[in-house]
Amino acid sequence: MSGFPILSALSTADAAGLATFHQVADSALAFDGYAPFNEQALYDLQAGRRTAYLVRMNEIVVGASLGGSGEIDLVISPTYRRRGYGRTAAHELAQTEPDGVTAWSHGDHPAARALASELHFVAARTLLELRKPLLDEATASAPCTDEDISAFRVGIDEPEWVALNALVFAAHPEQGAITEADLAARQAESWFNADDFLILRNADGRMIGYNWLKVDGTIGEIYVVGVHPDAAGRGLGRVLMQAGLHRLADAGCTTASLYVEADSFGPVHLYRTLGFVDHTVDVQYRRLTD
Repeated sequence: MSGFPILSALSTADAAGLATFHQVADSALAFDGYAPFNEQALYDLQAGRRTAYLVRMNEIVVGASLGGSGEIDLVISPTYRRRGYGRTAAHELAQTEPDGVTAWSHGDHPAARALASELHFVAARTLLELRKPLLDEATASAPCTDEDISAFRVGIDEPEWVALNALVFAAHPEQGAITEADLAARQAESWFNADDFLILRNADGRMIGYNWLKVDGTIGEIYVVGVHPDAAGRGLGRVLMQAGLHRLADAGCTTASLYVEADSFGPVHLYRTLGFVDHTVDVQYRRLTD
């Protein structure tokens, strides 16, 4: 193939184009072992906050990308890698966003590091995926606490959870920004089960912590876990984690996974003491501004 790849934007009504976009992503996942676009990016695409592109070379789709909201994401289909398509597409994609744009490198691939340097991007965040085999949790007794752990109440708990989550993750650019509409989108997913959304309440019934689990096959995810800042230092994070691991094992999961910012030293330490180890590393790059 000769010439240069071009980006073609997809409208939200282009069902065939979006299907091709997801086919490219699925092929990369199968080849690389990790997804090229994170879940939040795909929710933003569905909500119209981001734009999907196909990377075409002489009408042949060789990759897929996302732009919008000051972020870019790009993946080249495994069949068409090592031909310079990613470099050319990345340069073009970077021009669609203003200065300060960010880009994720899922898997922290050396080629992505080199391209980031070429585009004058610097590493800004590191996200770890940790995993743990669920060996003894199914037979272990459930953790005990003076507080009450119960299931999320659909139609009742949404406002309180969104407020608590925003407080817990006030410094987190994605998790802390989740709205009730974002929560509703996740509740509509096939994997959502209110019984897997563990809520910790104090004696007055106030929500002070949570461990939201995502059970979708043999790998169960600690989707998001948090404790009210006023209740910190009492070991409630460990209690919630143990309750979640117990629940995942009971659901038939053989492995637990979670994502955590590498510089969140307290949570990372807790997860490692519970037996979690590194699985993948994602790096977010930010473009240098003048």
